[in-house]
Amino acid sequence: MARQDFGGRTLSSLSFPPARAVGRRAAWYRGDCHVHSVHSDGELTPEELAVRARAAGLDFIATTEHNSAAPPGAWGYLAADDFLILLGEEVTTKTGHWLALGINPGEVVDWNYQVRDGLIDQGLDQVHRAGGLCVAAHPHAPYPSGDFMFPFRGFDAVEVWNGLWTSDRPWNADNEAALADWGRSLADDIHTGSWRPAMGNSDTHLEGQIGIPQTVVFAEELSTEGVLAAIRAGRSWIAESADVDVSFTANADGRVVGVGERVATHGGQVEVQAAVRGVPMGTVSFHTDRGKVHRASLHCDGASVVQWDTTAEDSAFVRIEVRHPNGHVAALTNPIILT
Repeated sequence: MARQDFGGRTLSSLSFPPARAVGRRAAWYRGDCHVHSVHSDGELTPEELAVRARAAGLDFIATTEHNSAAPPGAWGYLAADDFLILLGEEVTTKTGHWLALGINPGEVVDWNYQVRDGLIDQGLDQVHRAGGLCVAAHPHAPYPSGDFMFPFRGFDAVEVWNGLWTSDRPWNADNEAALADWGRSLADDIHTGSWRPAMGNSDTHLEGQIGIPQTVVFAEELSTEGVLAAIRAGRSWIAESADVDVSFTANADGRVVGVGERVATHGGQVEVQAAVRGVPMGTVSFHTDRGKVHRASLHCDGASVVQWDTTAEDSAFVRIEVRHPNGHVAALTNPIILT
């Protein structure tokens, strides 16, 4: 990807990425919203990250340098009609990190505070005024300031799956704890109408990490607004790579809905179906407000369809986890809500 080839556009006009790509209109898009380049403490240049992101099957990424804005001219020319680059920041406070996604060009969100200072709401309000999204990052990261000490109130999503610095192990105990916390909170949060979707990002710093994992969103268009709206609504699921594909639906009296949606069951039976590809000999488990309620093995060829029936009386929501034979997560979804 040559820096001087701008398709007839000048570098000044491409200082920052455009907020919209062409994409495929309403479709599933794969992305990684936690990426570091040489402009913070990453080892790859923006050009190298863009090339590797596209090779990993990603449709979008977010620039999230530590406590700083994306530099003018660093990313704009790397966007394309089928590749979206969102502007963001990783806000590394003294008592937890969070992602500010979809902020304005050149905008910086303050980071120099801790939970007892009572300043977190100012940062959240700043991002929301810009139309952006606030994501609690790696809530159980095993280093000083990595544990997320702030309440989730005011945040839009939780990063339950964060990549490792050793890219051959895309799952670890920190993620298991984050997923368990999020899963336990879902029943009450859905009941009160304040549930926060899960998302997964690589936290790329090194070679071989980008897109491990990735968040797959159903967006009306490949744009900053479209992607953020899909994440905010929970119209998304998480995969360890583009090799894994999941379709998760619920059918209530002929009405079929997908991840992040709700369906009125009118007291009837709900047919929940998971179609999984790319996880040979793995398992898929169904989870509700009663915990894990069903588990099935996947075929050796990696392609399986699993069905489970329930009712709204028995299940306020249903979500799934797909795991490899060694127990590591290969994919997980946000819930479908039954009313």
